[in-house]
Amino acid sequence: MKFNWNKENAAFYRKLFSLVLPIAFQQFMLAAVSASDALMLGFVNQDALSAASLAGQITFVFNLFMGGLTMGTSILAAQYYGKGDMDSIERIFAYVMKISFLISAVFFLASFLVPEKLMQFFTQEPQLITGGIVYLRIVAVSYLFTGISQIYLCILKNTGFAVKSMIIGSMAVIVNILLNFSLIFGLFFFPKLGIAGAALATSVSKLLEMGWAQAESMRKNHARFHLKLCFSVQPQLKKDYWRYSLPMLGDYLVWGLGFTMYSVIMGHLGNDAVAANSIANIVKNLIVSFCTGLANGGGILVGNELGMGNLSRARTVGEILWKLALFSGMASGLLLIILTPLILNVTVLSPQATQYLKGMLILCACYMAAKSINMMTIAGVFPAGGDSRFGLICDTVTMWGFAVPVGFLAAFYFHLPVVAVFFLINLDEVVKVPAAIWHYKQYGWLKNITRETESSAAAIGY
Repeated sequence: MKFNWNKENAAFYRKLFSLVLPIAFQQFMLAAVSASDALMLGFVNQDALSAASLAGQITFVFNLFMGGLTMGTSILAAQYYGKGDMDSIERIFAYVMKISFLISAVFFLASFLVPEKLMQFFTQEPQLITGGIVYLRIVAVSYLFTGISQIYLCILKNTGFAVKSMIIGSMAVIVNILLNFSLIFGLFFFPKLGIAGAALATSVSKLLEMGWAQAESMRKNHARFHLKLCFSVQPQLKKDYWRYSLPMLGDYLVWGLGFTMYSVIMGHLGNDAVAANSIANIVKNLIVSFCTGLANGGGILVGNELGMGNLSRARTVGEILWKLALFSGMASGLLLIILTPLILNVTVLSPQATQYLKGMLILCACYMAAKSINMMTIAGVFPAGGDSRFGLICDTVTMWGFAVPVGFLAAFYFHLPVVAVFFLINLDEVVKVPAAIWHYKQYGWLKNITRETESSAAAIGY
């Protein structure tokens, strides 16, 4: 693995890590919320931990929609920012905000009105359903706040304010964790609410995040949300948005619903399997934060270069990112192995769940490099050039053609051990690496997808 450290690339590394580090830290802090929920609710009892984990799958599905919308927004915003066209960015901003709010309202109503039906999809254990109902009814309002704040933070991140986006998101996480601690256990002057306290902490922190993000966007030289633009987006710009967003949204849903099916499989293998799987996924998300930041930040820079028409430079950037992804994935896997004994000591699980968790963490470490490569290519470089269909095709085949059916057979037909089932349903990351590398080498993602619009702002210094 060889890196070229010339002056041009040195400037690129500075710019890359000025994006990667804030995004990675923000991803880490988001994962820390789930970690704090699991750790604190684990001290309440294992049922509370498992109930919150399963109810959290609704939030997970909601975040898939948000991910699809924000990735579609990033594809266009990064290229138009490279081009210096803030007018188009603000039109995209307004249009996506309208769509996001409508989706948020649907999730709010479903979680508030029919939480029992939602919980029954994941488990048939009465104590988990009861706890999940309490959690969902309270956390439902956070979907309305999140649907607004995530679009604001996405625009900030893609228009030169990644650090500010990180600060806002991270402070909301800190508030969430502090409120978790206070409301779950009834510390200071707060009531002791248990699982309800975790849900309330999430809703309050998301309200803070929304308000701060909106206030930040009103500052000078920021892209602003204009309500009137929600209904006056140029047809071609709207068409471009859905052209690149629908495959991303489809990919997020295919991947996410497949991942949710993994939770369904594990949820029917018993409470110990649910608890261990919950902790393993939380730890994995914490460890993989840098890889996520590298993919997101790298995708923004590739999009900037493509928007300026620098196709050769974008290809060079892509080569650097591919090598960094492999290195960061290997380092993340090694870190997870080193931390496994500590994780096992601080989690409060039954002896059986602890054994499951040990095996799951080792398996997660083994496929971390594959996950990093897939994130960099499928979720970073490819979408930056408008190539958003490959991820949809790849995840559909590997998850629904392989991992999900194999997982069901392993669990319910062959009755394999829990850790063996976990191994099989996570093999999708390894299976799609050869396809991702082959597609990368075709360089179909090297495209400038911006258009000349009716009006544009003055070029932004890049």
